[in-house]
Amino acid sequence: MPVMTPAEALAAVLVDELVRGGVQEAVLSPGSRSAPLAYALHAAEARGQLRLHVRIDERTGGFLALGLAKASGLPVPVVTTSGTATANLHPAVLEASYSGVPVLALTADRPVEMRGVGANQTLVDQRSVYGSAVRESYVVPAPDSRVGQVRWWRALVARALATACGRLDEDPGPVHLDVAFREPLVPSGATEWVEPLDGRPDGAPWALVGRPAGAVPPYIGAPRTLVLVGDCTPALAQGALRLAGERGWPIVAEPSAGLGSAALPSLLLAADGFVRANRPERVLVVGRPTLSRAVTELLRTPGVAVDIVAGSPRWPDPATTAESVLPAALLTGAPFPSHPDWALVVEDPVKGEEEFAEAWRMGGEAVASAVGAVLREEAWPTGFHTAQAVACNVPGDGLLVVGSSNPVRDLDSVGSWLLQPARVLANRGVSGIDGTVSTAIGAALAHQRAGGGPAYALMGDLTFLHDTTALVMGEGEPQPGLTIVVVNDDGGGIFGLLEQGAPELSAPFERVFGTPHGVDLRTLCAATRTPYVLARSADELEAALEPGLGIRVVEVRVDRQATPAVHDRLHAAVDAVLG
Repeated sequence: MPVMTPAEALAAVLVDELVRGGVQEAVLSPGSRSAPLAYALHAAEARGQLRLHVRIDERTGGFLALGLAKASGLPVPVVTTSGTATANLHPAVLEASYSGVPVLALTADRPVEMRGVGANQTLVDQRSVYGSAVRESYVVPAPDSRVGQVRWWRALVARALATACGRLDEDPGPVHLDVAFREPLVPSGATEWVEPLDGRPDGAPWALVGRPAGAVPPYIGAPRTLVLVGDCTPALAQGALRLAGERGWPIVAEPSAGLGSAALPSLLLAADGFVRANRPERVLVVGRPTLSRAVTELLRTPGVAVDIVAGSPRWPDPATTAESVLPAALLTGAPFPSHPDWALVVEDPVKGEEEFAEAWRMGGEAVASAVGAVLREEAWPTGFHTAQAVACNVPGDGLLVVGSSNPVRDLDSVGSWLLQPARVLANRGVSGIDGTVSTAIGAALAHQRAGGGPAYALMGDLTFLHDTTALVMGEGEPQPGLTIVVVNDDGGGIFGLLEQGAPELSAPFERVFGTPHGVDLRTLCAATRTPYVLARSADELEAALEPGLGIRVVEVRVDRQATPAVHDRLHAAVDAVLG
């Protein structure tokens, strides 16, 4: 009786165990050596076991998987062929590593007998290509036609998924499986193998991996405690909000925490006089702050104690002042104060505590009012106007993906308190601009598959240009309802706000930092048949932000040279109202 090829059997088992372990989405970039996995994924989609996304560019595919995993919280594999294809996943793997996102890089490889003999593509040592960026790297040897392999294949997938999802150490992140295949690489048409390919009964995973939460001591804090929330998971952010609400502590959050109007404006932290007059005794840092130098300055302030809630062993402590590092379970368990192991200790108000919280609340209102007044006086458009407009249009069931560089800072400065507590995501692990369009598409697909509402992305022109291949999709590929808003200042606007933008350094600025490109985004979108709108007024932008079907690009052209002055006027207005 004809039997399946070894490559076919291995691929079928790997994909089946991935599905059993919770995989619902998979990304594939085409190649020859990865053909067995391609056929197995295609067959799994035909059976309704997962949804497959095909991209011709591995870098785009990696960031698509990142976005899918970010929004869903589920592990997402991305499959590539051998050679340089594997290296193209590295940027997304790095972002997944430092954001704690469960992405699985499944790279196809040559069998061991083809190494060291000059065979095509074998000069790339794929076994450790991602170095320390992955939580674990597993080498899967090319299979043979013999009994005893299926159990090991399934156990390996269970182990890889548990590691990627952080089920034992609360430290999720990317995992690499380098899978070797011998030819033939195409289906044989047979359905039998030398041993049963079956997994556990009833579709269960090969191994259930996890551990019960242990007892965590309560967090008492101090009467004048400020809660500072950076980039983190929704569970951590909501736990921080719950804790702050129970204690009456002020809370400041970055946009990607997703707390929206529930948190105070972050510009409060940049007002030196206000912070000196209302200095906290203790700061509880939740997640990873990534945006403001004012945060680092606050954490370095003498007399301010710093506690950190960390979801991984790589806890953030940029000021190196942390007194204690607390487990994520402090915030992600049962509602306070009912949990018997780590109930929140709610004390009677201490003198000065209510005045402290009220001062921060009133300061937040003053900042919002001052920012609104400045932007009403500024000529439209600026990146700040655009960030406000987008923030006002994301509904509570919506999704917003924010690009690095100026857009996430603009939103943080002028729009975070206008957001409803929607899902807000940003690639703040390594804060790169690459792969943002793909991340947004993946996040929107997962968000809307789970029943979520309209999706938006806000990014700069260089970020958009860095990932335009994300708009290249084959006929019939799943597309989300996603509006991509591009703030086009024709170059690297953020550098004008940094030291490189100083007037005395203006001679080389445009060539090596400003980098004007002059690209016609309308024509670029036309090349991929992506609907495009140029918003030339606030009303046109408002109309373009109405939810729609498919992927759309909305361009807002702003004057890069004017941005630093607007930035200065905003900060001056905030300082003035806060005294």
